[in-house]
Amino acid sequence: MQKSEFSRRIKSFVIRSGRMTENQQKGWTDGFLKHGFSLADSQFNWDDSYIVRGPRVLEIGFGMGDSLLTMAEQNPDQRFLGVEVHAPGVGKLLSEVERRGIANVKVFAEDAVRVLEEVIPVESIDLLHIFFPDPWHKKRHQKRRIVQRDFVDLAVKKMAPGATLHLATDWEPYAQHMMEVLTKTVGLENTAGSRQFAPRPASRPETKFERRGHRLGHGVWDLIFIKS
Repeated sequence: MQKSEFSRRIKSFVIRSGRMTENQQKGWTDGFLKHGFSLADSQFNWDDSYIVRGPRVLEIGFGMGDSLLTMAEQNPDQRFLGVEVHAPGVGKLLSEVERRGIANVKVFAEDAVRVLEEVIPVESIDLLHIFFPDPWHKKRHQKRRIVQRDFVDLAVKKMAPGATLHLATDWEPYAQHMMEVLTKTVGLENTAGSRQFAPRPASRPETKFERRGHRLGHGVWDLIFIKS
């Protein structure tokens, strides 16, 4: 049988095993029933999935969910959709969503590329966030970086006119790679000026990891582009 294009594609992630805490397991088993979606659910309907009607925000690779939770609480009128393959992270996020009574967060525990390809409607995203994706430091692994030309072209198709694409990384070589890819993407405009990085906007929460990095002298690079 001939392999599909997806089955041949190099994944940008490795699913790492790990035991869940009791709260994470409860979030996974109980919270996912209320807030989770799978590829089998077919096309994702933003209007039917939320009780609010504000901007549609997609965060890819939310990790343990701290930034996503903060943004959702600070912007209760916005619709947040998180995509993450790490089950403990999904469980933690959903446990907190339930505990805090957050009503504007939904999740996919799936490969982000497949979510974009198969279930996100064209021109339906108002803000797309990818914060601190795996930089794949070793040269032989850099083909696994999620920010590649094909991925960005796909993402732009799913973004509404005027939508914002916001990337952030603490690895300068990856920041330069991101800048090169986004600069060459038709339909994107750099809000900070040609090949310029943006200051961190107040809308992106600063993580504990990031604050520790600053104390150690590490840099963080934000890229904010608009779909024209």
